[in-house]
Amino acid sequence: MYKCLGCGRQIKIELATATKIICPSCGYRILEKERPKLVRKVESL
Repeated sequence: MYKCLGCGRQIKIELATATKIICPSCGYRILEKERPKLVRKVESL
């Protein structure tokens, strides 16, 4: 899933088959990959 930085809409794009990376809602061309909210704890030695 990607998030459009123009309108904030979530978009599903398959990068392997996509010809253009563009928001279908507003036409903005800058998208951000949504990352899972995962917290990792690293113990120091």
